[in-house]
Amino acid sequence: MKNFLRFVYLQAISCVFPVIIFAALAFSKYVNTPFLPRYDLILIICIAAQVFMLVSKLETIDEFKVICLFHVIGLALELYKVHMGSWSYPEAAYSKIFGVPLYSGFMYASVASYICQSWRHLDLHIYHWPRSFWAVGISILIYLNFFAHHFTYDIRWWLKGLLFIIFLRTIVTFQINDKIYKMPMILSFILIGFFIWIAENITTFFGAWQYPNQEATWSLVHIGKISSWFLLVIISVIIVAQLKRVKSSAELVK
Repeated sequence: MKNFLRFVYLQAISCVFPVIIFAALAFSKYVNTPFLPRYDLILIICIAAQVFMLVSKLETIDEFKVICLFHVIGLALELYKVHMGSWSYPEAAYSKIFGVPLYSGFMYASVASYICQSWRHLDLHIYHWPRSFWAVGISILIYLNFFAHHFTYDIRWWLKGLLFIIFLRTIVTFQINDKIYKMPMILSFILIGFFIWIAENITTFFGAWQYPNQEATWSLVHIGKISSWFLLVIISVIIVAQLKRVKSSAELVK
């Protein structure tokens, strides 16, 4: 029980950035701000949260760089998906570009923040990590498929099969107090994807964005979206892991 409570605590402090975004969505849904559109208010809160994370040293400069990368990757995906009609942001805002409010990039950045924070707080170590060629290659294919499946064959199931082969031997360990736990890397991908799907239901309820079937009234996000988040989480973890490997190699050279 002691280790479980410690685990819950470490997970909670790793989720500071996502929780701030949830709070901003809830606050802005039920509190009207004259002369300031809701999406713009959320953007201001997200920027303030990012500054707070850096000033308070809850986030390191290296973690901030990774989060900025995810912001760009996520915003590019948002621009394309909204253009293709996969989902929409129905409210007006000054900070919308081609129908996408700029705060949307922070939602992807919050996933990266959680991964970076968990990595540090839980002292994560990964064993039998695949060669960079396979890890980077599969993440590029996954990201490109998010775009390409709108006009070509959707290969996500082939990619999932390849992922199980590539990460079959990969194990992640984490430490709680003095005890070390381990789990298959693929299982960790699935678990994070599942909890992001739960978070997605919360954020769509608060109107963060809107799927076509939610235009008339809110409804549960299709459970099949878990597979999409599963794939996106894999891209996130691979990028973080590869950057950490590059930094470790650079430090060894010094």
